[in-house]
Amino acid sequence: MAFQFWKRKREEPVAVEQVIAENTTEQTAVITTESTSEVAAEIQPKPELEKVELPKRSARKGIRALFSKIKFDLENLDELEDILIQSDFGVDASAAIVASVKEIAKKTSAKTENDLKKILIDVLAENLENKDKALNLSDGNTPYVVLVVGVNGVGKTTTIGKLSKWLVQGGFQVMIGAADTFRAAAVDQVATWAERAGAKLIRPKTEGQDPASVAFEATEAAINSGSDVLIIDTAGRLQNKADLMNELDKIRRVVEKQAKIAEVLLVIDATTGQNGLAQAKAFAEVAKVTGVVLTKLDGTAKGGIVYSIQQELGIPVKLVGVGEGIDDFSFFDAQEFARGLVGQEG
Repeated sequence: MAFQFWKRKREEPVAVEQVIAENTTEQTAVITTESTSEVAAEIQPKPELEKVELPKRSARKGIRALFSKIKFDLENLDELEDILIQSDFGVDASAAIVASVKEIAKKTSAKTENDLKKILIDVLAENLENKDKALNLSDGNTPYVVLVVGVNGVGKTTTIGKLSKWLVQGGFQVMIGAADTFRAAAVDQVATWAERAGAKLIRPKTEGQDPASVAFEATEAAINSGSDVLIIDTAGRLQNKADLMNELDKIRRVVEKQAKIAEVLLVIDATTGQNGLAQAKAFAEVAKVTGVVLTKLDGTAKGGIVYSIQQELGIPVKLVGVGEGIDDFSFFDAQEFARGLVGQEG
């Protein structure tokens, strides 16, 4: 999987006077202090970008196979549909998948278990593929601001720590804004992960500080420090709490006064099944979710929620978590995921 990620190339700052001198014509002119900044701004070249190579990681070993209990042959494909439904693919999607497998098998005269598995993998991967699966870290418009949202207990803080570590290893300068001020322990938890990841942290100045003001201060700090990425933690808002969802919208608005939001990542616990789909629908309405992070994938056989989210909402699954370690994290790869679900190596 080849994604292209870029950040601004860091260079030694050049004094305004030097820039002006190098661009002065033979004609002499008197430049007032007030106009100096305007001249410098006009002749300032666009920042150069440099490529970032993020560490290669795989989630393959953390994906639990769903179909190991049935024999793959044409007579048992109806049983396959039942297993897909139990694995949270949804009734309609499960029926459509099995219908596609049957149709392709008939056209290709596939009969063996291995042939049918390959067909199933291709059908799943094709439907799981999404052109927007890469993180938006390529336009050079830094700091790339990433809002991380989701209900309590889904692995939001852990995800922030893992993502920060990954980005730092790739050469990004990362800052974290601790805007989850509703839980007393939340700031300390994200601070621990920030230290492990090698990221800077902006904490609330006072206990219970307005989350939006923390987000605003973090954005300001990220801009002033030249950080490449700003990750903002938010409270674990329940999707049926209108006031909390409105607070999330407020965070978005204050951040956008200073910087463009590159990603809004919704963290979903894979073990929650169809409840995760309900969460995705609710957050998508308010938070303008751009991607999903699926956590605890190693602890469930209900990976079909990935399929449901992408098919019903069109929101790409971008990242997956497959353990508690800081490196147990990977980009979502449709082919790898499909192979893991079917239980086929290679």
